Amino acid sequence: TTHLTILLLFLLILCATIHTTTAAASSDKCASDGGTTFYCPNCNGIQVSDCSSQCDGYLFGDSNYGICYDRKLFHVADNEAGDPESHYPFLWIDIAAAIVWFLAAGVATACGVGGGGIYVPLGILLLRFPPKAASGLSQASIFGASLGGLVVNLRNRHPDEFVRDTKGSPLEGHPGKIAPYEKDSTKAEIEEDRERYLRGGDGNRRFYTRPIIDYDMALFLAPMEMAGAVLGVIVQRLFPDWLFLSFAALILAFTSYKTYVKFFAAYRKEKSKREESKLRENVAETKRMSATSSNPATVGSGGEGSSSSASREDGENVGDGDGENDSETAAEKEVSDETQQVVETAVDLPAMEDEEDYREEYDDPKQLELRRQYLEDDSCQYPKEKLAYLVLLWAGLTAITFLKGGKGVDSVIGITCEDAGYYVLLASQFIWTLGFGAFFGYKNTRKTQDRLAVHYPFNETDVLWDFQKLRFYSFFTFLAGIVAGLIGIGGGMVLGPLMIVMGVHPSVSTATTATMILLTSSSVAVIFVMSGLVPWEYALFFFLVCLFGAYIGKTRIDAYVKRTGMASVLIGVLATIIALATVGCIVNLFLGLSSADWCLAGFNSFCSIKSDEDACDVRMLLDKPEDLFPY
Repeated sequence: TTHLTILLLFLLILCATIHTTTAAASSDKCASDGGTTFYCPNCNGIQVSDCSSQCDGYLFGDSNYGICYDRKLFHVADNEAGDPESHYPFLWIDIAAAIVWFLAAGVATACGVGGGGIYVPLGILLLRFPPKAASGLSQASIFGASLGGLVVNLRNRHPDEFVRDTKGSPLEGHPGKIAPYEKDSTKAEIEEDRERYLRGGDGNRRFYTRPIIDYDMALFLAPMEMAGAVLGVIVQRLFPDWLFLSFAALILAFTSYKTYVKFFAAYRKEKSKREESKLRENVAETKRMSATSSNPATVGSGGEGSSSSASREDGENVGDGDGENDSETAAEKEVSDETQQVVETAVDLPAMEDEEDYREEYDDPKQLELRRQYLEDDSCQYPKEKLAYLVLLWAGLTAITFLKGGKGVDSVIGITCEDAGYYVLLASQFIWTLGFGAFFGYKNTRKTQDRLAVHYPFNETDVLWDFQKLRFYSFFTFLAGIVAGLIGIGGGMVLGPLMIVMGVHPSVSTATTATMILLTSSSVAVIFVMSGLVPWEYALFFFLVCLFGAYIGKTRIDAYVKRTGMASVLIGVLATIIALATVGCIVNLFLGLSSADWCLAGFNSFCSIKSDEDACDVRMLLDKPEDLFPY
């Protein structure tokens, strides 16, 4: 809370300085309009200041030659420097970018983030895309990566694969949750305990589990995040590039710091748990060896000859040394007595094989039946109804986005921000998302209450939905959406760390946020490609690269986490990704300021319309086009 207060205070101070900086930007050299212009082949040759928005079909600008040019994927033939149709070859740059995108997709998807904080800076720095084209390529990449991750997540199961239908023991400090059955137990003890569980009860016992994607959480948080992102995009339109990049760097740096703190805490906890487990295994093995060596039946198993030989050896050893063997014999006798006492205690309690059987005698049969029904419902790997609701949420938001336009893309029905219909559709986005979230928030609370009534075995990382939880999660998820829309990244970089800090299992958090990212990135990617803001061959190629990269990378990383139990690895990699995104924002910030001669632009207009005719108003009327473009 203290860190968050300091962050908000800093943001307020930053906003308070905007008036001063923009006033300074309007003086001296910053007031001049003599910026860099580019030759655009359209309209028989015109001069434009931004190729991506003012020169259709020629999105890329080369300041060395002062031209707008069209770029082709893996282009190697007929290259001519300064030719708008066949500019520099980018073969090796495209190959290097494909390798980086492939690796980034696997790591980012395994950590539950889209990777936009990496793709956008690399698109500008490595691929040399303009900001809007880099953003569009990023959305196509995120779409592919999240789809590849979804293919893996749909088949994966929850880390807790041995959920029991018994009430369990209450977890101290966590009302409604049960203590883990297998905590502080060795592997042998765990296996034995599971066998006793299956043998007990009414003969219908089995283990339950769930999908790794928390669909209930996704159906509530996804629309809340989308609503926040809509507001964030509105605010972003008003901010100049240097300002929202400053916000992005600051917020991502803070998020990275908090995620690293959580990572080190989780890593130390897992390391301590592994050491304790190894120590218990060694102690148990030592006790078994001691019990075996002190068992007379084992010692005499070799026959009479062996017994006589052993007796002779014992007799020969008696008196050797300074009483060492007498001490060893006394120690073995003490261990044997302890073992015998444990055996006798176990024999004295034949009617109570384990505590679970005793508890089930007093378990309400109706509650047990409902509990098993709920466990069976939750174990469905492909819940068709919930998947259908996610598709419905996506379809509704996509339809409204196409109708309204946004992200630099025109509306399909031709409305602009000057029309009343634009604001009706804008309000519809909030009504659709917030209404959807409120509906499933109510459903989640009812579901939790029904399960609590029958002593459902919630584990430590489950979220028990109530009004307070709904209010908390909806507020911070909406805030995360605002931040994501404001700084132009997917919500996973903000929402993922939030879920981890709140105690959600890292594997569940990454799978759930990756599913939510798919809903937003897919529609935005299609809009970018249809609008021509990103070359379709680049969008398709990097979509496929990220799809296979995410599938392969996530499969390998998930297998490692399951094999080692090191879920903290996901948190550490997530923190590193956010830190790299922070560096990318800072680099782009200073590169942008440098290209603008360190002039700070002021706020943008919320509604700025440029007609098609305006694109040719600055046409250079020359008799010979080659005089304008002599290369």
